[in-house]
Amino acid sequence: QVQLAESGGGLVQAGGSLRLSCAASGGAFSVNAMGWFRQATGQEREIVAAITWTTPTYYAESVKGRFTISRDIAKNTLYLQMDSLKPEDTAVYYCAAKFGGYSASSSAYPYWGQGTQVTVSS
Repeated sequence: QVQLAESGGGLVQAGGSLRLSCAASGGAFSVNAMGWFRQATGQEREIVAAITWTTPTYYAESVKGRFTISRDIAKNTLYLQMDSLKPEDTAVYYCAAKFGGYSASSSAYPYWGQGTQVTVSS
């Protein structure tokens, strides 16, 4: 059973940076695809970025050029470096994992972390 735990969220001013981490355990070494999703209050969960092994596979248009997804296989840790943050980036951020190929659909991911709040003030 893959277990995921996010950390690194917080309050930051617009234009600032945060780095989210997602520690994986319980068989995560064989997980192919991982992703970061976010859910703002009253909105649907949306994909932010995805990675297959160590190759970034997808970025949402709204974060391209500002966010960077990466993965340290040896540490079983997924990262999301978020720069030039905007108030509209405010949301709970979740990491997710799946075996097999990447997917942009949240329903394709069986393993989820508990989420970490990111708040960007204007």
